[in-house]
Amino acid sequence: IAKTSKRAVSEKTILKLQRLDLSYSSALALSRDLFVFSYSTRGMAFVDMAYLKKSDLKNGIIIYRRRKTGQQLAIKWEKCMEDIISKYGQNKSTNYLLPVITNPDSDERTQYRNAICRINVALKEVAKLAGLHIPLTMHTARHCWASVAKSKNIPLSVISEGMGHD
Repeated sequence: IAKTSKRAVSEKTILKLQRLDLSYSSALALSRDLFVFSYSTRGMAFVDMAYLKKSDLKNGIIIYRRRKTGQQLAIKWEKCMEDIISKYGQNKSTNYLLPVITNPDSDERTQYRNAICRINVALKEVAKLAGLHIPLTMHTARHCWASVAKSKNIPLSVISEGMGHD
């Protein structure tokens, strides 16, 4: 059995991505910012990010239920998360925190599926612009967080729990 190729990038690369000037393309900037948001929230899955509600953020903590497992997770709200949210403003017509599901008159699942495709395509372009030799996807952000946590000697059980694995 061949070993799975490495999907994660280093903490140094995450910082490089954050500093990358993407002001000329709102689509690339949003994709990068959602990637960083996922990394910053213990590798939150994109589906959970898409359905994250404004009401899930209370008293400096995000509390949400993992869509895949039903497990409830809590994450301390950090400045880097606030910076991303404030960059995109609050869409008054939706209850969602991030600009993924934005049209209340359109099917949410369709909006989510279209967004993940668009964002993953854009992330591959962001990776090229950053000089990376591996493609980035939203799922890569989960691998990045887990790899960085493992490199800091965080027990695998804690990493697994933090990512909402059951």
